[in-house]
Amino acid sequence: MSSAPTKTLETFPNPAPQRDYQIHMEIPEFTCLCPKTGQPDFAVLTLDYIADKLCVELKSLKLYMWSFRDEGHFHEDVTNRILDDLVKATKPRFMRLTTRFYVRGGIFTNVVAEHRKKGWKPAPHVELASFSGQSNTRG
Repeated sequence: MSSAPTKTLETFPNPAPQRDYQIHMEIPEFTCLCPKTGQPDFAVLTLDYIADKLCVELKSLKLYMWSFRDEGHFHEDVTNRILDDLVKATKPRFMRLTTRFYVRGGIFTNVVAEHRKKGWKPAPHVELASFSGQSNTRG
């Protein structure tokens, strides 16, 4: 695999397809250009997904993100485009992409886009008791 920017997203088989588990990635150095001014936009992207049969390979994800550096995109457009490309490549059970763009014109922009596989429902949340702070000494 080269080190040049690319729109190709590589995948690998999910090592535990029998289980719903969350994959969380933070991409703190995303850049693209403002389509109006050509000035750079900077963002932190957060990707959360529950894989089905495939997971996204990290180096290809890095090179894919890098491919937007010289392209002009509105925040809403680039968020949805990235989500669509990731869904197309991995076909996850669930995927959420959150983009947090740094200030432009005095305004911070956050965009959240989601995908759910048809028929998939998350398992109910289980709340476990916390035992921190309890003394375990005998008296």
